[in-house]
Amino acid sequence: MTTAFITHPDTLLHIMDGNHPESPARITAIKNALIKQGIYQHLAVYEAPAASDAQLARVHHPDYIKHIRALSPKAGLVRLDADTAMGPMSLSATLHASGAAVLATDLVMQGKVDNAFCCVRPPGHHAGRANSAGFCIFNHIAVGVAHAIAQYKVQRVAIIDFDVHHGDGTEDIFKSNPQVMFCSTFQHPFYPHRGFDTRTATMINVPLAANADGKQYQQAFNHEFLPALNQFKPDIIYVSAGFDAHVDDPLAGMHLINEDYAWITTFIKQVAKQHTQGRIVSLLEGGYHLPALAQAASTHISVMMQA
Repeated sequence: MTTAFITHPDTLLHIMDGNHPESPARITAIKNALIKQGIYQHLAVYEAPAASDAQLARVHHPDYIKHIRALSPKAGLVRLDADTAMGPMSLSATLHASGAAVLATDLVMQGKVDNAFCCVRPPGHHAGRANSAGFCIFNHIAVGVAHAIAQYKVQRVAIIDFDVHHGDGTEDIFKSNPQVMFCSTFQHPFYPHRGFDTRTATMINVPLAANADGKQYQQAFNHEFLPALNQFKPDIIYVSAGFDAHVDDPLAGMHLINEDYAWITTFIKQVAKQHTQGRIVSLLEGGYHLPALAQAASTHISVMMQA
């Protein structure tokens, strides 16, 4: 299997404040773990382009895109909401993060790689059609999905979001689109306090109580996601890969361990093998305990690389 690893130097330059858990060290920790474990040298490494306004406008309101560009500061920080801020390099970082999803889609759809992991920040799955939220400015996975539909005429796209927080922005963007199935596990009750009561035929939301472990996640994936995915028969799978359900993560209360992320990734690969010719695009979302993030992400990537 050929796995692309897509990132950009500017993802290291987005800083909300000196002590924020969503820090540049997250990217460095993942890359260092891949190098240390001898994985990095076997990846197809790409530098992400910046997403264009036209690509963003497939999922974000044009006025919102203009608003974010106008707010981008030359110095200091600008608050977008209670949890999200922009510094001088934040706009470039988030544009390249969305561009990573576009490039990953191109590489996978054109058969240049089997699958791809976008090691980017800030995360994206809380950003809605016209709002930032939860550290997120633009919704990168949504940009990638919309690109697949527009550019490659893909008919059915599945998104699997195993971040500990519900991907409310992704749901907001695709809830009325029958071409997109969204499968999400998340801690409830917990931020963003959405998704627990909005399940539909294509929005497969599975709220889980605090302290849920791998057994509960396996039940959710096998009994809730798998029948829906098999009926839907996606042409490509996107993954919102948040690693903050790890037992060591400071921002949540779930009990996943490294082996659980290996199981989840294997599950996704099996569905992709059956329905999508193996096409998977995975994007980094949360994960804030650096050693746990590095190990879980490198496990996720190493399983993606396996035949």
